[in-house]
Amino acid sequence: MLIPLRLSAQTDEQLMQRASRGSERAFEELYNRHARRLQGFFARRLGQDSDLAADFMHDVFLRLYAARENYHEGRPFRPWLYTIAYNLCKNHLRNQLATLAEEPDVVADADIELQIDASLLHDALRDALGRLPEPYAMIFSLHYEEELTVPQIAQITSLPEGTVKSRLHKAMNIVKQHLKKYENR
Repeated sequence: MLIPLRLSAQTDEQLMQRASRGSERAFEELYNRHARRLQGFFARRLGQDSDLAADFMHDVFLRLYAARENYHEGRPFRPWLYTIAYNLCKNHLRNQLATLAEEPDVVADADIELQIDASLLHDALRDALGRLPEPYAMIFSLHYEEELTVPQIAQITSLPEGTVKSRLHKAMNIVKQHLKKYENR
């Protein structure tokens, strides 16, 4: 007789397999494992708006739940989860840009740069990351903050691995250049 593993000992893929067959407890375990980190991802990508980040996080899990029966055994779970998150961010940012283009006064206000405290490297790094163009910022976040691999990011973004590597390299160069003024302090 096989003794099933406790939910907390199962992989994300095993839990998603169980959830796809109707296990609410398995889906709850996935939620408990990933909700907080996913909300942090959204907060970083959506300008630290915690309410919007919470809404987007819940939306991802609602979409995941609705698509649970489409899960294929062996499919890596985290890239699937972050593909949904990535697409939500991309659509939200696209909609924001369209709205800004319609309101010229808002664009002028959005261009105002914030002052940073030069003595705090942490603030300078956050500022440097905030200045990354969105395609680079998203890939940087997926790799360095969410700890996804280049192949996983390529799958999520539908970009070739070489493009992902190139954008990661370019993002690091932008950050290094921005922080160069803090060397030898």
